[in-house]
Amino acid sequence: MRKAGRITAGARKLAGELVRPGVTTLEIDAEVRKYIESQGARPSFLGYAGFPGSACISVNDVVIHGIPSKKIVLREGDIVSVDVGAYIDGFHGDCAATFACGQISDEARRLIEVTERSFWEGIQFARSGQRVSDISHAVQQYVEAHGYSVVRDFVGHGVGAKLHEAPEVPNYGPAGHGARLQPGMTIAVEPMVCQGDWRVQVLKDKWTTVTQDGSLAAHYENTILITQGDPEVLTICEEG
Repeated sequence: MRKAGRITAGARKLAGELVRPGVTTLEIDAEVRKYIESQGARPSFLGYAGFPGSACISVNDVVIHGIPSKKIVLREGDIVSVDVGAYIDGFHGDCAATFACGQISDEARRLIEVTERSFWEGIQFARSGQRVSDISHAVQQYVEAHGYSVVRDFVGHGVGAKLHEAPEVPNYGPAGHGARLQPGMTIAVEPMVCQGDWRVQVLKDKWTTVTQDGSLAAHYENTILITQGDPEVLTICEEG
């Protein structure tokens, strides 16, 4: 899991470096695939339930599952969420982040920052003996305190030998519910945060998921390991 996590984190870092005006999301996807395969792994997402890309690349009001395309050319001011997974030696890593394309608005930057920070607020409760929804509740409280909303239709999840495993890890709800966390569990915690209303819709391609009100959305995710003490973030680059 640590090996898969490091490769996945490296792919996310590379994708972020490629986000700039004039680049297509398909070009980013091709480089992500090349990197993952160069590490001896394979992209977890490629062909998953028919998904055509190695990464989900979601721009502005696309919350998640954006399909890489030569028709989607990044522009100055866009915010770009990249979700990647790598599979090696029988295990998956899964992580995501939202990147600025050139100069972005203060509001867009704040949305990205709050989304990432809500992950770290949540995993303060990712400890042995806590329940899954203790994480969920902390994420929601932090996001809503800053005037944003959390997506209800999609959730985090267990991750390991399969890309998506039990338990589900929502980003909302009251504390004290769900599976009790135990050392050795590996879960993907992934706040999906909307600038406006939390309601989303899936487009006709059956993948691309957008905010119903057209507001911006951001996404941040890491795979973490529950230990006897503090959680360990597995999707982190070796250089930190």
